[in-house]
Amino acid sequence: MGATAGGLLTACSGGDDDGADEPGSAAAVRAEKALRVRSTRTSRELLRQYDAVLELHPDQATRLTPLRDSVALHVTALSPPPPKKKDESGKPKPSPSESASASAPPDGAPVGDVGGAGPTPFVPADPGKAVRELAAAERRSADAHAEALVHAPPELARLLASLAAAGAAHAYLLTKGSSS
Repeated sequence: MGATAGGLLTACSGGDDDGADEPGSAAAVRAEKALRVRSTRTSRELLRQYDAVLELHPDQATRLTPLRDSVALHVTALSPPPPKKKDESGKPKPSPSESASASAPPDGAPVGDVGGAGPTPFVPADPGKAVRELAAAERRSADAHAEALVHAPPELARLLASLAAAGAAHAYLLTKGSSS
């Protein structure tokens, strides 16, 4: 985990090598959107895993729901923002998602189209093994976010670094005190 944290810190401080990464260029905007879509998909898959574990093992809700709700917020934060609409004066109007407060759905409610994103993830019948596999999914998600931040513009890189750190913390919390 220490190497990942060191990589996160150095990746966030990288400079621009050429003008292709300027925020205003169309290519940079498309690249950022594609990166956000991939990163959102990663977090949605993790959220689906949480939902599947909670469905099969509702006795784990006290332990898993706060982490699941955090991942739901990650999906919201990563989702590409909708295009801004202009009012009569030509100024951009805030979108409904920008003006609404972000909050996790209560009691494990699904976020967006998470339920329709593919087949239901496999969940072991043993709750301990299910939680360990969820911890492994958190680590994979954290690694994916850490890898993606190297190619991200500064603001998105900071978000991805935060999500990678949160995923590592979630994995630790899921494995701490679990029976082997």
